[in-house]
Amino acid sequence: MDKTKKEKRLKELTELQYKVTQESFTERPFTNEYDKHFEEGIYVDIVDGTPLFKSDDKYDSGCGWPAFSKPINEQIIVEHEDLSHNMKRIEVKSKNADSHLGHVFTDGPKEKGGLRYCINSASLRFIPVDKLKEEGYEEYLELFSKNKSD
Repeated sequence: MDKTKKEKRLKELTELQYKVTQESFTERPFTNEYDKHFEEGIYVDIVDGTPLFKSDDKYDSGCGWPAFSKPINEQIIVEHEDLSHNMKRIEVKSKNADSHLGHVFTDGPKEKGGLRYCINSASLRFIPVDKLKEEGYEEYLELFSKNKSD
């Protein structure tokens, strides 16, 4: 992401969105926007709009944050060892904007690959299926068309 565009966008974020994406802050569990949100669509990086996760891969893990079994494309996610808070975890960041998203764990549903991407709502923006074209994400409609009857 272009440095000038990123600086401009960062100024538009709420305090919580900034702290999560830029300072690796973790929002409170069970009180965030997307924990219990299961509408059909995609979740994009709040900073640069890169598509990150789709609703079909979201599940209720009971952890208090949105949980996904996999990203839309593994090339858009970067993982780093995180030893903060006396824990050993794998931090998940977006590749393009370098936004802190959350962490990935190996306790997810085995039938979906066994991973749990535990993601902060404050790092995401949700785009419903019926708004994908309008918002410039038309190419992602095909991710959902296979589930629709004509």
